[in-house]
Order: sequence, then structure tokens, then C-alpha cells
Amino acid sequence: MIKLSDRFNYKKLLRYTFPAVIMLVFTSIYGVVDGFFVSNFVGKIPFAAVNFIMPVLMILGSIGFMFGAGGSALIAKTIGEGDRKKANQIFSLLVYISIAISIVLTVLAIIFIRPIVSALGAEGQLLEDSITYGRVILLSVPFFVLQTEFQILFATAEKPKIGLYITLVAGVTNIILDALFIVVFSWGLMGAALATAFSILVGGVIPLIHFGRKNSSLLQLIKTKYDGRALFETFTNGSSELMNMVSMSLVSIFFNVQLLKYAGENGVAAYGVLMYVNMIFLSIYLGYSVGTAPIISYHFGAQNHNELKGLLKKSIVIMCAFSLVMFVSAQLLSRPLSMLFVGYDQVLMGMTQRAIFIFSFAFLFSGVGVFGSSFFTAMNDGLTSALISFLRTLVFQISAVLVFPLIWGLDGIWLSIVVAEALAVVVTVLFFIGKRKKYHY
Repeated sequence: MIKLSDRFNYKKLLRYTFPAVIMLVFTSIYGVVDGFFVSNFVGKIPFAAVNFIMPVLMILGSIGFMFGAGGSALIAKTIGEGDRKKANQIFSLLVYISIAISIVLTVLAIIFIRPIVSALGAEGQLLEDSITYGRVILLSVPFFVLQTEFQILFATAEKPKIGLYITLVAGVTNIILDALFIVVFSWGLMGAALATAFSILVGGVIPLIHFGRKNSSLLQLIKTKYDGRALFETFTNGSSELMNMVSMSLVSIFFNVQLLKYAGENGVAAYGVLMYVNMIFLSIYLGYSVGTAPIISYHFGAQNHNELKGLLKKSIVIMCAFSLVMFVSAQLLSRPLSMLFVGYDQVLMGMTQRAIFIFSFAFLFSGVGVFGSSFFTAMNDGLTSALISFLRTLVFQISAVLVFPLIWGLDGIWLSIVVAEALAVVVTVLFFIGKRKKYHY
């Protein structure tokens, strides 16, 4: 079994992070599966509605990424310092607090979903379909928070494979129920929402049961006590992941608003397909970053500076290799993916294919930015991590999506993320260089 304290070569690093990569890829497939069935068996406007409301739901679910990433850094550092009991107390506190916060947010979101969706510009059938899908999915938000949180913490517990198996079960549940509810029972958009909600329930409850019982991992849910300092460190460390997820969702909202203006509901539908590709590919970057984070935090806590230096170097090489593979894959798959989701509409398919072709250049840059933010979170430097995420998403992407369409129209919307990701690489490299002496990597 690979332990956090091991020395890592390329092979061992990829072996340890592989379950986290597959785990997050399967999580991203939830939306993709819904999109496929809704687009092909329910209709174009319901398909646009799923993608229109999804950013709002992801903002709520991002709480799990904050607790998971911020908590993982603190817990792994504490384990590296030799205090297992304190690590489990912190772990338990974070799980209990995240459940409470997610329940409150869910109640508020259900109450205000109509004015929120209406304020974003949805009207008519798009508005009603977004509310129908959103209300059902919102009920699963507390479990989605737990699922995303535990996906990260399974790697910290030295049990990434268990997290992978649970995610596979949840993913297969989603696929089976989508086919059953939409194709067999003809429940339409409501069936898609129920299928996803049930699969999220599976992904959130099983890990809760696992960690609630005695197990062979480094972590277990135990009686705990309030620790304001641990919560503060978790919030600051995980703020970058929260910022990243919230920002990505806000960017999606801005994109949808711009697309309604420049291309109507077809633009929102095309963007939905684009985001499915982006979610899956970004999940590979995120999965690797999540998998390496506890290793980095452990060796940072143990002050193994040479190992830190090696981990950073190897990770940059791996990210660059991933980026090249992603770019080539997106170029080759632009037409097949467009046909898969919107092949029934030639105008929409042409728009989607061009969108993927232009957007694919972003994959050459996005991996370094994603890993850079995660690296500084793992080093318990939440401020630097948050700055990278803030600049990468909110500043660069929103600025570009507001300006570029004025010059290049619809193509400017697809191009905006490419430029934003390229600028994010420059910022990340500057931070790597500037923080090198401080952290001795």
C-alpha cells in the first residue's frame, strides 16, 4: 500500500492519484448523462434548462470542495506532525459543520429559486424547466456537499480506491435510473432530476457510513469539540477551491447571459455540451491535484524539502503531458461529441462543433493553473491559492467574456476562456518563482 510518507517517483505518483482522477471524472459524468438523455429524449429547451440552472447548484455544492481541500491540507499536515487524534477531531468537526451549513443553504435556495432563475434572464419554458429540475436537485445538495468533501478526504485517509469504488457505484446508479426514468417511464425532466438526486444520495451516504464505523484508514468520525482555529485555517486554505468552484459557476452564468444575447437558446445548449467536455477534462486536472494535495501537505508538515521539490517538478511535467493529450482529444472529438448530444439539429450541431474547436486551445493552459492553486492550498497558503483562482476565473474570464464578443461576436465568447487560461499560467508561474525560497521547494 502506498503511504503519504513514501518517496514518490512518476509511477507511484500516478498510481496514487489515479483513483482520485477517475473518481472526479465519474462525478462530472452525472451532468453529462443527464444532458445526453434530456437532449435526445426530452428536448432542446429542457436540455438548455439543465445547463442554465446547473451553475447555481454547483455554487452550493462548492462548500464541499472548500471543506475537503482546506480540511485535507490541515489534516494531512497534522498527521505529518504526528498527532493522529487531533487530525480525527478536525476531520469530524468539518464533516458535522459542512452538513449543517449545506442544509441551511438548501432551504434558502429552494425558497428563492424562482426569483434567482428569473433574474438570470430565463423566461417562458426555459424558466419553468429550470425551476422543475432545480427544485428536485436542490434536495440532494447536502449529500452532494458530503460526496465532494469525502472524495478529497479519501486520499488523505490513504484510501483513494474506496472513494473511487463509491463514485463508480453512484455513477452507474445515475446511468441506470436516467434510462429507466426518462426512456422507460417517460418522466421527462423530472426523471432526470430524480435520477441524479438518487445517485448523489448514494455518493454522500455510503462514505458517511464508512467513516462513521471503525475502519483501517487514517480517518474516522469521532466525538469532537469546537476548534475555531481549525475552522479558520480550513476556510482560508479551502477558500481558493471555494473561489474556484463559485467563480466557475459565476462565469457560466455570465456566459449563459451573453449567449442568450448573441445566440439565444441554441447558444446556451451549445455551451452546455462545451461544459460537459470541459467538466470531464478539468476533472482529470482536479483529480490529480486532489490526489497529490495530501502528499504535499504531509511532506510540508514533515519538512521534507527535497521531496517537495521533486513533487512539484514531477507534477508540472505530468500536467503539461495531460494538457497536450486533452487538446488533441478535444480537437478530434469535436464533431463526434456534437453529434452525440445535438445531432438532431444541424444548426446547433455546427455551432457546438465550432465552440469545442476554439475552446479546446484552453486545455493547453488550464492544467497548470488548476494544479498551482491546489499546490498552494496543500502548502496551507490559502491566500496565494485564492489569488490564483480569483484571477484565473473571476477577473480574467469574466473580463474576457464581456469584452471579446464586442469584437468577435459569438466566437469571442468561446475564445475568452482560452486567453484567460493563458494569463492564469503566467500568474501561476510567477507565484511558483516568488514563493520558492519561502517554502524551500
